[in-house]
Amino acid sequence: MSKIRVLLIEDNRLLREGITVMLNDQPDIRAVASAGTNGETIRNAVRQRPQVVLLDFGLKNQSSLKLAEQIKKKLPLTEVVVIDLIPAHHDVKEFVKAGISGFIRKDARVEDIVKTIRKVVKGKKVLPPPSDSSVFSKVVEHAIQRGTASRLVEAVKMTKREQNVITLLSQGLSHKDIALNLKIAIHAVNSHVLSVFEKLALFTRLELASFTLTRDGSKKTLATNTQSVH
Repeated sequence: MSKIRVLLIEDNRLLREGITVMLNDQPDIRAVASAGTNGETIRNAVRQRPQVVLLDFGLKNQSSLKLAEQIKKKLPLTEVVVIDLIPAHHDVKEFVKAGISGFIRKDARVEDIVKTIRKVVKGKKVLPPPSDSSVFSKVVEHAIQRGTASRLVEAVKMTKREQNVITLLSQGLSHKDIALNLKIAIHAVNSHVLSVFEKLALFTRLELASFTLTRDGSKKTLATNTQSVH
């Protein structure tokens, strides 16, 4: 039985190698990892001729959306699946327009990743339910009404740019609008958001919004949590 050829595009070396090993443990999947600049990644994709590309949403040095568009242009029969925290509705729409086949949560189980790969190879779409973004929007809206969203930047040590990005995100702006507002590239916005998530040890936008709501709690507890993520 021929194995499903999977190319993983992820610039975090530890995550890249870990996912590759886990996928190669599957009897019907052969995975290879990829990193590098946009041109190198595209050339590698063309050379490998994968049936599925797993593409990290938050690549630090290139736009994941543009990369997805280029992969689909070069390899129209290849299925592209985006790996994200919780994809916002506007991000899903942009990537669907680019021709991607699905989304996988970064905190998904290996079994879920494997199921998604097998489904998209069969021509199925695996997209997140619209409730994810709508629930997040409602929570953020409530946080803004309470005036607690701006306090998030006090919780951990963030750069000025990270503070700007996360404040605009809490106001409901899309990554594209944040990029335009701050005059930076979209992939830079993605990188800043992921950096903040890592510092907070929070893995979803919903948790981030909930965090702002509970910010009025004990400052002592908050300080302890802050120290634990450094």
